[in-house]
Amino acid sequence: MKDRKTAIAHCLTYADTYEDEPFRDPKWTVIRHKANRKVFAWIFEKDGHIWINVKVDPEWRDVRRDAYASVLPAYHMNKEHWSSVILDGTVPVKEIKQMIAESYELTKPRLKRRKSGVNSKNKT
Repeated sequence: MKDRKTAIAHCLTYADTYEDEPFRDPKWTVIRHKANRKVFAWIFEKDGHIWINVKVDPEWRDVRRDAYASVLPAYHMNKEHWSSVILDGTVPVKEIKQMIAESYELTKPRLKRRKSGVNSKNKT
């Protein structure tokens, strides 16, 4: 996965997502969840490469950043919770897809808890 078109196409394979271009800069595209409008992939061009910012589980963040020189603290984002992946061919496609999948899961809408209808104060 080295180009914008392929990255966007892959991200759109996830359920209930859509492509958005919220900035006036045509080099930036985001992929959002339809239900909560949260972004799970920021796709942009920088330094002659396509980059993808993905939300990361802090447990895996440093493992991937240490393993791949092209996985960095996120450009223009919270560096604790987001990483940038430079699509320069050095990160295996399988690993990029896994990071996108994790970002999708971390940002997807949460199911609301149902109220049980039982007032806890009146339990007998």
